[in-house]
Amino acid sequence: MASQLKAILFDFDDTLIDWSGVTLGWRKLEAKRLSRVLSFINARSKHDLTDLDSLVDTYTERTREAWAAARVNLRAPVMPEILLSTLTDMGVPEAASCLDEVLSAYDWSVVPGTVVYPDVPPALELLCNNGIRLGIVTNASLPMWMRDNELRAHGLIDYFSDCRLSAADVGYLKPQSRIFRCALEKMGTLAEETVFVGDNPIADVAGAQAVGMPAVRRLNPGASDNRHLAKPHAIVTSLAELPSLLDNWYPDWRQNGK
Repeated sequence: MASQLKAILFDFDDTLIDWSGVTLGWRKLEAKRLSRVLSFINARSKHDLTDLDSLVDTYTERTREAWAAARVNLRAPVMPEILLSTLTDMGVPEAASCLDEVLSAYDWSVVPGTVVYPDVPPALELLCNNGIRLGIVTNASLPMWMRDNELRAHGLIDYFSDCRLSAADVGYLKPQSRIFRCALEKMGTLAEETVFVGDNPIADVAGAQAVGMPAVRRLNPGASDNRHLAKPHAIVTSLAELPSLLDNWYPDWRQNGK
């Protein structure tokens, strides 16, 4: 390990935010959001679009197709582009001129059932108090400004002022190296000075290690170890275990001695 620790990058979903309590199906969640889009389009453009089911079906199918392709080529799906193409093909070409307002109507927010892991705030507070810069790198199809709504609602956004990156913003999914290198550039740190923490053995562990970052895997209840896919530098089941790991790797990282 390097002699100095400067930053830690975190995956978002199932690393900081626990999705295990989500019970609503994705189609129902999308139907609520897209009904607001439909109401906005009808009010603004004098359309009379009433077929919500068709909008939901088309949008969710295109989203599935985009993710299927992304698993092969690692090009990130981009949610606004998918929604825009769906609306355009449904006879709303003017959606392009008011996309920001369409996305505002879509109103992405905290998904019911998601919560912050209880070990996260104390760990982030300790790291920040010792001068460690923190960032997020997530394989999301939504631009980060939309996912920031979740960070604000969960009370986490102030911890991540240095770097918040979505795959949709960069154009590539983890484990593609470009998203990691972009994060390092935003942080202003070298790979060996930056630890990555995530739950996915390929996207997070192998991806971070490929650019030279030490990688810690969060192993959640029910998840397979899968060390044959990628061997992390360490495995934790709680971020409460992270400080002691850092003590071994970077003995002087605690600037205030605590």
